[in-house]
Amino acid sequence: MIILHHLNNSRSQRILWMLEELQLPYTIERYQRDEKTMLAPPALKKIHPLGKSPVLQDGDLVIAESGAIIEYLQETYDPLGALKPDDAPSRLQYRYWLHYAEGSLMPLLVMKLIFGKLGKPPVPLLIRPLAGAIGKGVQQQFLDKQLATHAAYLEDHLTRNAWFAGDRFSAADIQMSFPIEALASRGPIEKCPHLQRWLKTIQARPAYQQALKQGGPYQIGR
Repeated sequence: MIILHHLNNSRSQRILWMLEELQLPYTIERYQRDEKTMLAPPALKKIHPLGKSPVLQDGDLVIAESGAIIEYLQETYDPLGALKPDDAPSRLQYRYWLHYAEGSLMPLLVMKLIFGKLGKPPVPLLIRPLAGAIGKGVQQQFLDKQLATHAAYLEDHLTRNAWFAGDRFSAADIQMSFPIEALASRGPIEKCPHLQRWLKTIQARPAYQQALKQGGPYQIGR
């Protein structure tokens, strides 16, 4: 039996989507973020030492990290390769985007979120003005420019490809969904029509919609 340890408003939403695309039976163990800190609850550390989500259990096997989980599910439960490209060039793109999502784009988005909170509680009241100014400066001088560069890069790729790994939908699109949804909530995609088209297309997929029903409220901008 597959069990997904699912944290609200987290990367585990795309694992739900992957499970739905593969039409696999699974159960969900739900965890809620702390309302003040937005951190995962300590209970997750009973499943994996880092206390992060997603974590997938498949029998005695416990797997963390979205990319590793997605690769495991595709290799184990997708024997016909519906979610992985056939040709070598597309497979290289597939592998690249599986790693790019968390290795290149998400660190910038996490930094954007953190520096955006420097002028707010729980930062001590006396230093909030200074902390807020520092946070704003880092965003304007570095993060916003970097995110604009990445948005342009993604837009250019999608002008030449219908999907991230070529001409058909794959698990690479599932992996890329979370950072692009985060980018849409915090970064510049208003002038990226192909990126917007891709986002609307994935969100209209029946499996994506079913995953939202299973996962509950999903607010990526939090």
